Amino acid sequence: MDLHFGDSKPTDDERAAVDALLGPPESSWEGADRSDADLRWARGGREARDRRDLLLPGLHAINDRIGWISEGALDYLCRRLTVPPAEAYGVATFYAMFSVKPRPSTVLHVCTDLACAAAGASELCAGIEARLGLGSGVSVERSPCLGLCERAPAALAIKAGDPVRTAVSAPTTVHDAVLAASAPDSAPEEPPAAMAVPQAGSDDLVLLRRVGVVDPSSLDDYRAHGGYTALRRAFELGPAGVIREVTDSGLVGRGGAAFPTGRKWQATASQPDHPHYVVCNADESEPGTFKDRVLMEGDPYALVEAMTIAAYATGAHKGYLYLRGEYPRALTRLEHALAQARARGLLGEDVLGQGYAFDIEIRRGAGAYICGEETALFNSIEGYRGEPRSKPPFPVEKGLFGKPTVANNVETLVNVLPVLTMGAPAYAAIGTAKSTGPKLFCVSGSVARPGIYELPFGATLGELLELAGVRDGLRAVLLGGAAGGFVRPDELDIPLTFEGTREAGTTLGSGVVMAFDDTVPLPRLLLRIAEFFRDESCGQCVPCRVGTVRQEEALHRIVERTGAAASDDIALLREVGRAMRDASICGLGQTAWNAVESAIDRLGAYE
Repeated sequence: MDLHFGDSKPTDDERAAVDALLGPPESSWEGADRSDADLRWARGGREARDRRDLLLPGLHAINDRIGWISEGALDYLCRRLTVPPAEAYGVATFYAMFSVKPRPSTVLHVCTDLACAAAGASELCAGIEARLGLGSGVSVERSPCLGLCERAPAALAIKAGDPVRTAVSAPTTVHDAVLAASAPDSAPEEPPAAMAVPQAGSDDLVLLRRVGVVDPSSLDDYRAHGGYTALRRAFELGPAGVIREVTDSGLVGRGGAAFPTGRKWQATASQPDHPHYVVCNADESEPGTFKDRVLMEGDPYALVEAMTIAAYATGAHKGYLYLRGEYPRALTRLEHALAQARARGLLGEDVLGQGYAFDIEIRRGAGAYICGEETALFNSIEGYRGEPRSKPPFPVEKGLFGKPTVANNVETLVNVLPVLTMGAPAYAAIGTAKSTGPKLFCVSGSVARPGIYELPFGATLGELLELAGVRDGLRAVLLGGAAGGFVRPDELDIPLTFEGTREAGTTLGSGVVMAFDDTVPLPRLLLRIAEFFRDESCGQCVPCRVGTVRQEEALHRIVERTGAAASDDIALLREVGRAMRDASICGLGQTAWNAVESAIDRLGAYE
């Protein structure tokens, strides 16, 4: 691709896909038929450049309609937005769900990540490819985690068209996956979100108490079960009062960094530069994580209410919900929830008649783990490659569109509701002094009852696995996902708190708990983790770009070697791991060595 526009023309379908998003072009400068007025002046240049953030939705529109993004379609989208084609090409090729090369209109994504790998994903892929064969009209793509770990192995079929059709098959078989790809509309309906919550209906639940109890499509049902009580109390307290309650509750971020939420909100609210923004990071892509999906599918209005409270407290009037592209049901549920909230005066120009204006826009990701990092997410929304920014400045000062921004993940935001309804002291009484409140854990792998579990901070790993029904022959437990660390079966007394896991030399991360029995080949599992980080590195900084490749190469050699040759590669791994940890720009490179290191040191993986 070049900085200049080429001669390729969009097809009628490609043009219609872009026009459905942006409206018809107004001049030949944007791709319309030439008129006499166009020979005298150019129109819409600055206005079009201000819409650069519509580049990612535009790419989705083309990909959804056609199945891939041609040069002519990309060229037309670039004309409409006044974006250099070379830059747009860089964005389109950044995301795994897009293709700039011709492919069939139906794509079958088959998860090959940790939980699915342990459940036989390799054999599943081979069976699907053999069944479909060449010329089937289906592209089979081996995918990183689809966020369906409690139902491994999993597959997601996407059939391009107007409208695009999707089908999730999990747990899947060769027959079910082929059926989902061949006829998405005929695939069996997904089980309700409550099936992922073994504790559903329990009176002890706080965050999950409505999942499986409330109709996720009904705003009235949500309000009948306490919905919008927290927002009403927020208006009674005022912005400063809300921030004080959140600060006093001790709530910290649930995405892994554990930064105090009240401090983040206060720092954003106090910035004199306006406008302020609220961003919900719903791009959970950590292998083994699926809690945010369950919350969005089972209790979508809770997230809408929580984002409204965060915006009110921080002085924001616009929110962005950045949602994983692999979550079609969550997208449908949230779009419906937002439409109902607007129709009932819970979003819009006058929220609850309080004279406060706020609205939320959904932006879909397209398959990039790095966009879970908040500044990479900002770049993605703005229409650039999802690469992390250097800090400082921090997002509370200069975040989305260069303005003060508060970014929280779904679980963190949903925790704000009980903080306001039960009060900060009562919330802080749950858990421990340093880790307050309830916590969601994603349990998968070698357990009888995989799913989302809600426990107060301070419960032990053993207690959690007992609830999930850990199987005999436990070999290892991975905490925190691919960016986390392994622990041994004799370490199940580790308290599940941020401080407890740190003292034990591991990490709680976002709440991933994956159990592996002795039937799972550990070296192959570590190799899959290395492949994941190699694929997901954005390539911006050398330590991560080169280090993740060298890590994978060394692990490939170790799988085939023993003795002194293997020890040399382990020494090399340690050196590469230290370089990535010390010099990488963001958390991806800094944590890419953690799981491998813990497997070597705690489990003796290559002895």
